[in-house]
Amino acid sequence: MKLVVVESPAKAKTIEKYLGPGHRVLASYGHVRDLPPKDGSVNPDDGFAMDWETYPDKAKQLKAIADEAKKADSLVLATDPDREGEAISWHVQEVLKKRKVLPAQVERVTFNAITKSAVTEAMANPRGLDEHLIDAYKARRALDYLVGFTLSPILWRKLPGAKSAGRVQSVALRLIVDREREIEMFRAQEYWQVSATFEADGTPFTARLVSLDGAKIDRLTIGDQGNAEAARKVVEDGRFSVMSVETRPLSKNPPPPFTTSTLQQEAARKLGFAASHTMRLAQSLYEDGLITYMRTDGVQMAGEAISAARKAVADRYDAGYLPDKPRHYSSKAKNAQEAHEAIRPTDFYKDRAGAGDHGRLYQLIYNRALASQMASARLERTTVELTDGAGRATLRATGQVVIFPGFMTLYDEGRDDQNDEDGGRMPQLREGDAPAKTGVEATQHFTQPPPRFSEASLVKRLEELGIGRPSTYAATLQTLKDREYVRLEKNRFIPEESGRLVTAFLERFFERYVNYDYTAELEEELDDVSGGRLGWIKLLEDFWRDFKPKAGEVMDQKPSDVTAALDEFLAPYLFPDKEGGSDPRLCPLCGNGKLGLRGGKFGAFVACSNYPECKYTRRFGQGGEEAASEGPAEIGNGIELKTGRFGPYLERDGKRASLPKDVPQSDLTLEMAEALLALPRTVGIHPETGLPITASIGRYGPYLAHDGKYARLKSTTEVLETGMNAAVAKLAEAANGGGRRGAGREPIAVLGPHPESAKEIKVLEGRFGPYVSDGTTHATLPKSADPKAVTLDEAVALIDAKAAKGPAKKPARRKSGTKGRKKA
Repeated sequence: MKLVVVESPAKAKTIEKYLGPGHRVLASYGHVRDLPPKDGSVNPDDGFAMDWETYPDKAKQLKAIADEAKKADSLVLATDPDREGEAISWHVQEVLKKRKVLPAQVERVTFNAITKSAVTEAMANPRGLDEHLIDAYKARRALDYLVGFTLSPILWRKLPGAKSAGRVQSVALRLIVDREREIEMFRAQEYWQVSATFEADGTPFTARLVSLDGAKIDRLTIGDQGNAEAARKVVEDGRFSVMSVETRPLSKNPPPPFTTSTLQQEAARKLGFAASHTMRLAQSLYEDGLITYMRTDGVQMAGEAISAARKAVADRYDAGYLPDKPRHYSSKAKNAQEAHEAIRPTDFYKDRAGAGDHGRLYQLIYNRALASQMASARLERTTVELTDGAGRATLRATGQVVIFPGFMTLYDEGRDDQNDEDGGRMPQLREGDAPAKTGVEATQHFTQPPPRFSEASLVKRLEELGIGRPSTYAATLQTLKDREYVRLEKNRFIPEESGRLVTAFLERFFERYVNYDYTAELEEELDDVSGGRLGWIKLLEDFWRDFKPKAGEVMDQKPSDVTAALDEFLAPYLFPDKEGGSDPRLCPLCGNGKLGLRGGKFGAFVACSNYPECKYTRRFGQGGEEAASEGPAEIGNGIELKTGRFGPYLERDGKRASLPKDVPQSDLTLEMAEALLALPRTVGIHPETGLPITASIGRYGPYLAHDGKYARLKSTTEVLETGMNAAVAKLAEAANGGGRRGAGREPIAVLGPHPESAKEIKVLEGRFGPYVSDGTTHATLPKSADPKAVTLDEAVALIDAKAAKGPAKKPARRKSGTKGRKKA
């Protein structure tokens, strides 16, 4: 008997079906061991020896694997085909070896798709474990441990309120903070554009002023309204005719199939998915055999996949949509994942699969992969220049039209920042034509700061800089959000105060280790380990030789010295120069104290040097233009808006209320301020209990309360406006755990009677996804199944399988007070 070990139970179930008798397939449920989060897990003084510890929740699964290993003739390690998959296989092998149950024959197989042909071919061509990939995994884990468990304690002791630092996490955070600094330092510049609208043969078009009195007009040339009006008058008075027409054909080629990075970027742009959500969905699609492996830097497809895609294009579209030759793509990625195929569907004749977000992501992957083998789009760009009779002004109009859509019929790649400079269709014009001028206008504009990073643009920037690897980006971004170093507003990253402070600390004391070039070079060295070009111990020795003494030097500094250094480092942000040349550090409250950075139990803040006589403070993040505010703002009726070290708050007669995060200061009204100070608000008396229902804002956000029970609200607006009917309904729903499964809901589909019980089978939407039910037994549909396409036979099979397992066993309840006691 062959024991086959994979990561997930879904993958195990599918593969066991493909392999048949003589094989036992078990799942490890991901990684089974890791470095324990304590000192000494990596010992640099003992050749970077690692103390691995088995996850407690994997003990049962490892026992099952070990029990089967005792009976097996051979062990087949069939985990994912990348560095992490290789590491899981190595860990399983090491655990079995330590327990002395490792079969004599151990084989490693990899497949890029969970299909019968791919799995059987892989089983026929086994190999040994890739020691270079395992070394690269060990080097990365050791590096991440050494950085995290060296830097984090320094942060805790020298920077109260800081939570952690990481090798890639801290550099990604620096990118977000640097962009915020650019935005704050940006000064908008006024400029004007002069344009005229024309019409020819019933087709309107717009032309922009590009030359005036022999001088070229660039975007910022006209800087004020006076010059703009003068230029507008020249254009208005002129009689324009066509000086030149240039028509240029263009060809636009399809983008290659998805890599991990481009999938995360496009899913963010087109579907609004977070990187972590995209990867979870892709993992499910892969395990259900619908797509190829989703962690890859490769853009090429296998020969048989290219042939299948071309056949699907030929069957679906006219002959002109299929190029004469297959398209082949290549990337510049150097790391080991390059060997994998791009992300593509396993069956090009299945253009839809799954439901909900799974279905939307599958269609995105399908369309991109199929489009990669379609014909180029053909476009035509027309540029027309017009001049007035006096030769004073030249106008230019551009237009772009699609002559043949090609691959764009199916897929058009998204962009982070749209630019519509090319305009639309132009009328047919010839030199000497005089189209009718229908209007002239001068419009005011201001230069814009660089946009904040979205998940898509941050992933793209990390990849461009060579920082981290696409397979780790989702986890890195999620960590930044979990640590509350950043927040997402309108799908853009904004650094929190804690994130800015940690970044400033690392830039000041560990500049090399958050340097973009250094981090990218370290990634290249890790790739060299994967390729067998560099030893992993040598990489760690070189890193530790410089990092250890630097960390010791910072640890020896007093917290007050660290704060003083950060005060100086952050001065341009915390205390920007004021107009008129006055001292930006002068205390606005007492008028003679000096403002400076201070460290407190809950983090850094700005305070007056005359403390405790002067109690002026403001939060650390209130820098830039915000810092110029002079004390509290009067709202009305004795209410003041103040800023403390925890953010803005309202105060009247000693009573305070924090300003909720979803209420911008610019939107705060006197009525809202009164309402916030009056919280909790009594919504009314519950009709069943006769007890009051209240709405308020607590530590975990807005909520309703009634008789010791609670229900969440979504926003401050709901706290102030929710009425009795809605409040009673929300409390009832919360009491029922969000509603009983399927209760009161219309079925997605009614399939018919069960062939044995005659009970009617329905497809229903549940709290955890769609499921089928005969009224007694409920069976969850696979994540990739389309609930609208489920057949009666499929539903019967799922219900019967669930019924055969019997009801879920409840854990035994231990009697209170009997643990460890002997009978009297």
